[in-house]
Amino acid sequence: MCGLAVDKMKIERSSGNVFADLGRPDAEAHLLKAKLVSRIDEIIRQRGLKQVDAAKLLGLSQPDVSRLLRGNFREYSVERLLRLLPAFGRDVQSSFESRVHSDQAGFWSKPKSR
Repeated sequence: MCGLAVDKMKIERSSGNVFADLGRPDAEAHLLKAKLVSRIDEIIRQRGLKQVDAAKLLGLSQPDVSRLLRGNFREYSVERLLRLLPAFGRDVQSSFESRVHSDQAGFWSKPKSR
């Protein structure tokens, strides 16, 4: 297998949040921001927009959109990312539910289908 010593490799199950697994501060906020940026990227791709066109819609520069889509979103707050979605005609909804039988911290999950 490509010369890797697989028998010496340590494999750990993810918590579901790579930022927490890596010990990053504010891991939950980073995960939420990553999911929001992923959704923005998905919308841009679905619409076949070029970065320059997406930038005009979002009120950003093309280099800012490029950095955002490459995962460089540290300087963006969750609130700022949430404010970008209406530019694509998307409403933003939040829901808070009690966790049942869960020992994992977290606040982001896919909404339940109705």
